[in-house]
Amino acid sequence: MRNLRCLVATAALALLATACSAQHQGDQETASAPRTVRPVAGCGKASWTDPADLSPTRSPARCSPGKPAPVPLAEPRRITIATGTLSAEYVAPLEVALDKGEFKAEGLDVTLKVLPTPDALPLLAKGDIDAMWAAPEAAVMNGVRGGFDIKWVAGNFSPDPESRSGLWVRLKNGESASGVRMAGRTLGTMIGKGSVIAYPLQKALASHGGGLDRIRYQQLGSADVLTALQNGGVDSAWLLDPVWRQVTGKAGYAFLGGQPQGEPLGGMLYGRSLLSDDADAGVALLRAYIRTVDTYFAADYKKDTSFVTYLAKLLKTDAAILRSTPPLRMDWEIRAGTTTRLQSAYRAQGVTSGAPLPESRTVDRALYEEAVGHTP
Repeated sequence: MRNLRCLVATAALALLATACSAQHQGDQETASAPRTVRPVAGCGKASWTDPADLSPTRSPARCSPGKPAPVPLAEPRRITIATGTLSAEYVAPLEVALDKGEFKAEGLDVTLKVLPTPDALPLLAKGDIDAMWAAPEAAVMNGVRGGFDIKWVAGNFSPDPESRSGLWVRLKNGESASGVRMAGRTLGTMIGKGSVIAYPLQKALASHGGGLDRIRYQQLGSADVLTALQNGGVDSAWLLDPVWRQVTGKAGYAFLGGQPQGEPLGGMLYGRSLLSDDADAGVALLRAYIRTVDTYFAADYKKDTSFVTYLAKLLKTDAAILRSTPPLRMDWEIRAGTTTRLQSAYRAQGVTSGAPLPESRTVDRALYEEAVGHTP
């Protein structure tokens, strides 16, 4: 069903792109006038890292707690952000920013609206919503290719080294984690083709005699993925937090790889309204997000018992479950080449075609750089 929805959304984007292509033709028409970038108190050298640094041990950019300070807009601005869920940990910075008044301090009246990417994407393209807390999935890349002004403007997180969220396989007799051959096996996933997990999945499969075009996909409900792996309904599965805790350390299962450390694969996506029509609001939104990360998620936020209790209540989950997995490494920056690597994986899955879009069409780092006062 989700694959069908993705195809429908992509088709809708194609139709909208045809109607609007005369107004939106690539980068030339979306580029805004150069903006003045000033130093920001509390955001020094540590507030920016070279995008080309792909080291898994790279320390995420950070300003001092409470920084960058709010710069309220001259006029209040209402903003709607679509997100696929309000209960996942990676959405926590947005919910904390809303609850703690960080958006309000910028003059922003923010609404978080639960919408899956296929439903939200056409709305973002038309300007009916302002932003998406999602990822540059295949449907997004296809929409941009169709002529829409949608760019990835801020990252969300990368995994802790202790995390085992990712590809798990049920071992056959005589197999070990280093000797698994994945070609021809089934993969259980709740996301399906065209998701950003295609990139880390491609890397994991390449090390185990497989490939994105050499496995069979079985899309399952979130509650069914683990069950199918345990009862043999699928050979492997992409297990998310905290589900992987159910198999870690147990005989007969092996972890083959997950999201690369130090490389966010999702975050904030903007449409034309916040990219160029009202870039002041676009910067303000990211400034509030960055300040929230610096204040509440700068390090291991799960060491603070009271904060975990608060966070669990905000996310409507159990505090013990939240504590059962390592903290996410919240990271607003975007690494160089990530969207190129994603598109390579999408092509291997057969959900996109043609030459990869250049990063100038898919990523805009200028707004978060302005928020922390960095001049490239």
